[in-house]
Amino acid sequence: SGSSAGSLLLPLPLPLLVFPLSLAAIESAIGGNAYQHSKVNQWTTNVVEQTLSQLTKLGKPFKYIVTCVIMQKNGAGLHTASSCFWDSSTDGSCTVRWENKTMYCIVSAFGLSI
Repeated sequence: SGSSAGSLLLPLPLPLLVFPLSLAAIESAIGGNAYQHSKVNQWTTNVVEQTLSQLTKLGKPFKYIVTCVIMQKNGAGLHTASSCFWDSSTDGSCTVRWENKTMYCIVSAFGLSI
């Protein structure tokens, strides 16, 4: 059995790279804050920019897409889905869910080989 091209390009699968980077970005941007509507725009911007910055520092031949959703905990439901037309042997995605007492933060990252 041969190795997939993805494992040749990335020594670790994308989720193993994205998960700690996204968690660090979330903790840095939001940390122990309570949900504040006036700060959500800045928080989401900080999370995606920090995650993207750390991914690009890996120096891998990938284009990245990072999204972030912050939602106040108020009993409402949230359902998301994504679909990608790509080469599953080289491209990948990862979704990280983080929460505290007042909000949810969901980060999705997609890595597309160049």
